[in-house]
Amino acid sequence: MSTSSLAKITGIAYLQLMARTRGWPYIASWAHRITGVMLMVYVLFHILTLSTLRNPDVFESKMKFFASVFPLFLEWFLAVPVIYHALNGGRLILYELFENRQDQVLLKWVLGLSVSYLLLLGLFMFMGNQTVSALFFWTYMAAASGFITYVTVTRIRQSGASLNWKLQRISAAFLFLMIPAHMLYMHLDPALGRDVQVITARMQNSFIKLIDIVLVVSVLYHGAYGLIEICRDYLTSRPVLLCCTAGIIAVSAFFTLIGVKLTVLI
Repeated sequence: MSTSSLAKITGIAYLQLMARTRGWPYIASWAHRITGVMLMVYVLFHILTLSTLRNPDVFESKMKFFASVFPLFLEWFLAVPVIYHALNGGRLILYELFENRQDQVLLKWVLGLSVSYLLLLGLFMFMGNQTVSALFFWTYMAAASGFITYVTVTRIRQSGASLNWKLQRISAAFLFLMIPAHMLYMHLDPALGRDVQVITARMQNSFIKLIDIVLVVSVLYHGAYGLIEICRDYLTSRPVLLCCTAGIIAVSAFFTLIGVKLTVLI
């Protein structure tokens, strides 16, 4: 038996052991953290790439490079942590704020909706010829996300948790639909995410600018808070924890500034 096969069997056996001893919600929680770290790294690279929009030649060269390094399948595979993190975040909100303890049922919903989303996204990416009004799409998604956020805010008022904790859950509610929608929209047609003129024209709309700014601020705040919480769970040295926290805040603030400045000035 090869080393890779042994490692695969060992990994599956470990998951089965954890499922029996800790339960699937425990595994789902770990997967939520791992996908959260992955998405935070992706967001930083995404902002750096978009920051070159004012230099079309540089942006197009980056797009060509990414297209060669990340073929269509790998680009689609990136949606796996996106949709899982979003839907499992919704499950956690239902658990924490709405006292829904049906974890097994909700985890099945997370799995089923994730598979449905991935199949739909894969279909659109394969076709690559879909069009939709950006203003209509984002008005609808903003309204739906606004409603979910409002319901969350009304519920979270009853919590005695810290303001940062509340803002993290509120940002999660807002991003629950917005992030999967963003990835779906960007892959309806390759030009929507790769053509400088198309991207610039969309971002020059005042409403789209507002949506993008709220997205940047929400994503980076949500991600930074999550990273800090992970550090608090595993770093026992207070000086080290403080340094890591300060670093996370500084990096997040820096990229937030880049993202907001780009959106405003483009």
